[in-house]
Amino acid sequence: MKQIQQATIAEWLGVSFGVLQVWFSRQNKSINYIFGIIGILISVYVLFHAKLYAEILLHLYYLVMSIYGWIYWRYSSDVAAPITHCEPKEWWIVGGICALGFLLFYFGLVHLTDSDVPLWDSAVSCTAWAGMWLLAKRKLENWILLNISNLMAIPLLIHKGLFLYSGLTLFLFVMAFSGYFNWRRIISEERYATQ
Repeated sequence: MKQIQQATIAEWLGVSFGVLQVWFSRQNKSINYIFGIIGILISVYVLFHAKLYAEILLHLYYLVMSIYGWIYWRYSSDVAAPITHCEPKEWWIVGGICALGFLLFYFGLVHLTDSDVPLWDSAVSCTAWAGMWLLAKRKLENWILLNISNLMAIPLLIHKGLFLYSGLTLFLFVMAFSGYFNWRRIISEERYATQ
């Protein structure tokens, strides 16, 4: 409890905007990206002070994918792009993002930073990169990749003393389960409506 009371205003704001982003994402609302962008910018500041450099790069990637996702969700056609399943080709891309991302993060953290958790930080970040790419493409399986990342991130954030962010990540973990089943229901309803 003491650690939460010692959290900075920036941590509280970053976490609050993160909660709103996930809530609206679960609800399939494109406004989720606006809250996400604000939360990302605040979180980069917090993560810099915690020396979680791969997480910073991950958040900058989130920023780019959030802008892309917002445009894709809102302006790809007259109606929002539908939620779909991953195709085999997309799974290859996911595998490439995870493998290449891990290697780049790990070697960059080991050789270019003073990170004390390069392996852990790299694993969290590369799976989240892949999940965020799937979210921007409105693929149901994004929730699976994001939850793999969340599961690894919770103890990492606790280790770094970012208890609010570990709480947010636990919330994200629970919401990802809910989001997965909600999006699966939406796919079924859309399929039923077109038959």
